[in-house]
Amino acid sequence: MGTGVCKEESMERNKRRGLERERKPILVKTICIITIAGMTVMMAAVCFFLYQMTGDMLIPISGILLAACALIWVVVFMWLIGKRLSRFTSDICQVLDRMINEDAELEWNDDSETLFARISHRLMRLYEILRESRHQAAEERQKIQTLVSDISHQVKTPVSNLRMVTDTLLTKPVTEEERKEFIQGISTETDKLDFLFQALIKTSRLESGAICLEKTDGPIYDTLAQAVGGIIYSAEKKKIDVVIDCPEQLRVLHDRKWTAEALFNLLDNAVKYTTEGGRVTVSVEQWEMYVKIDVSDTGKGIAESRQASIFRRFYREEEVHDQQGVGIGLYLTREIITRQGGYVKVVSAVGKGSTFSVFLPWR
Repeated sequence: MGTGVCKEESMERNKRRGLERERKPILVKTICIITIAGMTVMMAAVCFFLYQMTGDMLIPISGILLAACALIWVVVFMWLIGKRLSRFTSDICQVLDRMINEDAELEWNDDSETLFARISHRLMRLYEILRESRHQAAEERQKIQTLVSDISHQVKTPVSNLRMVTDTLLTKPVTEEERKEFIQGISTETDKLDFLFQALIKTSRLESGAICLEKTDGPIYDTLAQAVGGIIYSAEKKKIDVVIDCPEQLRVLHDRKWTAEALFNLLDNAVKYTTEGGRVTVSVEQWEMYVKIDVSDTGKGIAESRQASIFRRFYREEEVHDQQGVGIGLYLTREIITRQGGYVKVVSAVGKGSTFSVFLPWR
């Protein structure tokens, strides 16, 4: 049995060696030698045959001279080919070295239609693709780093509060009233974390394409009613009037669930940043190509210098940090509307309230 195994291993080794010999590349020098030897043998055979037929000594002499001339031209031709090939490989090596070193000034200006030029153009195209891929990878890494930094910043305060409350409950005696307050504090901080994680999950699923917006033709009134239903309690608690002006029969091609999410974020911000006894107005009108949805409030307003920043992820103004939120609602709203072919704009003035306008293509 051992002998059989050894024979099989030996056969397998021989087979691998044979494959390696078959795959071994033929060098240019070897091709030149074979070409010259073949030409010499063929011309010698022809001269010998003619000499045997005629017996004339001029034939082999002429054959030798022709063979010498052919040999010289073959050597010259191979030398030129070798020089051209050596130059080309040198240029390719330089190009590859500069590609490795990420040389931004790398260019190839040979516009000829030779094989060398075509290969060079392919290399340049490959370099452009690789450079673009590196650039995209760097941007993705930067986005991930920013996201991680933002998340850690948002999570830090609730986690610190939870740790402080739990340490107090575990290490110090507290009254029943204090215990209830601490438990209420734990519940509040837990709600903040849950809200943050839910917002991040929605944003992540939307950005990664895990959720595809499915636009269907339906009344915008129903979608708006679904969004308003989420802020009725908080509006009543602050005695804020919510006024809706929307044609019930107006139909729009939109994703009802995610559009309701976008409108809810606008309404939630309007109620949150409007003082008690204020007013939130929602008006809908049909334009030639869009349906315009305005969400107006009588709140604190937004300075013009900050209006371009409010749609950034996790952006919050310094003076509203006492309000609950993580600064992701407006970012999510813009993403949802933009992915449906629409856009969002804001008009606001400090102390005079804000109006967020959503434009959705109605067809």
